[in-house]
Amino acid sequence: MASIGKLQRVELREIWKHEEYDFSSWLAQEDNLNLLGDTVGLDICLIERESSVGGYSVDIYAEEQGTGKKIIIENQLEFTNHDHLGKIITYASGKDAKYIIWIVKQARDEHRQAIEWLNAHTDNEINFFLLEIELWRIGDSLPAPKFNIVERPNDWVKEERNTSAEITERGKFCISFWEAFRNYAATHPTFTKDFKLRRAHKDSWFDLAVGKSNCHISLNVQPTKGTVDIGIYIPDDKKYYAELGAYSEEIAKMFDGEIVWREASKACRIYIMKSIDSNNQTNWNTIFDWYIQLAPIFKKVTRL
Repeated sequence: MASIGKLQRVELREIWKHEEYDFSSWLAQEDNLNLLGDTVGLDICLIERESSVGGYSVDIYAEEQGTGKKIIIENQLEFTNHDHLGKIITYASGKDAKYIIWIVKQARDEHRQAIEWLNAHTDNEINFFLLEIELWRIGDSLPAPKFNIVERPNDWVKEERNTSAEITERGKFCISFWEAFRNYAATHPTFTKDFKLRRAHKDSWFDLAVGKSNCHISLNVQPTKGTVDIGIYIPDDKKYYAELGAYSEEIAKMFDGEIVWREASKACRIYIMKSIDSNNQTNWNTIFDWYIQLAPIFKKVTRL
């Protein structure tokens, strides 16, 4: 009979003696930010460690790849306390952060409730995460980290709170459509390995980060027009758009000549459109399969 190892808990301070010099230094490494990002569903790109906010400094200041939305990460290898709760709010304000991540050894119930309350009473642009971190090993193996989400944004609560006054019927449709896409895409491991899935929202577009700050893949649905499209969105980089244009023939072959190039005063797009009735839910899986098939090809285009 094959032998099986036993998981053993490792004390955090055995590996990381100091929060700033040891743990924050470890977490700021790309692979470890990716591990955290996989847990919370964000593509996290480091801006700087110990970033100043007035007379204080936030442990890690980062941004979401593809959107540029700011992220603050505060580390506490102890039980949660009021001091750090106040700090994350101060840092979020000072950095205009949209994502606030508090990593701790253990969350006290009153602080878990505080984060839950903040998520329920802020708008859907602001998102608080409370995570506990653990270390485990099997036998003499190296210790392995594990992030556990204690509190995270309840997307539906935030959207539902605004439904009557702010979200139109089109917005409600988009929330349902993108949530269905997220659930469908989650069953395709090859796709989710390449792309992190953002939360569903009320807009007609759904962005996928490609590891570059000047562009991302944008999925779009237009129920009133009977079309969907997918392509590369370049918010403000005409030079990069021109560089891709030099490969226009090669790119056209990748998509059987169906590609559309569109340059506006600021943003530029390279995309493919499909005529299909998205109001008919029986068509949704067909649309989702189309997105899942083409997104990796567009990601290859950004690597040219």
